Amino acid sequence: MRKLPDMSGVLSDFRILIVPGLHGSGPDHWQTRWQERYPLFERVEQPRWDVPDLSAWSDCVGRVLDQSEQPTLIVAHSFGCLASVHRAVTKASVLVGALLVAPADPDKFGVAAILGQAALRCPSIVVGSTNDPWMDSHRATDWARRWGSRFVNAGALGHINADSGLGDWSFGLSLLDDLISRVRLPTVQS
Repeated sequence: MRKLPDMSGVLSDFRILIVPGLHGSGPDHWQTRWQERYPLFERVEQPRWDVPDLSAWSDCVGRVLDQSEQPTLIVAHSFGCLASVHRAVTKASVLVGALLVAPADPDKFGVAAILGQAALRCPSIVVGSTNDPWMDSHRATDWARRWGSRFVNAGALGHINADSGLGDWSFGLSLLDDLISRVRLPTVQS
């Protein structure tokens, strides 16, 4: 079993936002388990977890981002990835990195035109699976390219959710650690 990275030192430098997908992330989802392990990770809550409304979800991400000026990393899953990308492109000055896991296919939600030219202005990683029912790995690779993200093929993990049986998903934490190493914090001028 892979050892979980020690994120304690990182937490003082960054604010980390968990952005779940449809129906939120239940108790066995790796996002929830990460929050339990690292209590300073914050969750973006949606008023309607069952209604995938890109503008409404993006607005919620934006409201949470606006609550702090601390450099922020987003860890998003599924439709939460789409909302995070939308917010990052429209307005997210404190966003310094994004880990986008198993993004839902924008075509399935009729938002491909909105997100198609959305290059992120921060380091980002898209993680896809070879057997994800929400977006196959070829399309995930294409969307990663459009967003200017590094693509990581995680293998046959389904939708990379609780059904995948990942527990704390140490590989995902290592990707977050890698993303953090690529982020340049803004310098404070005196």
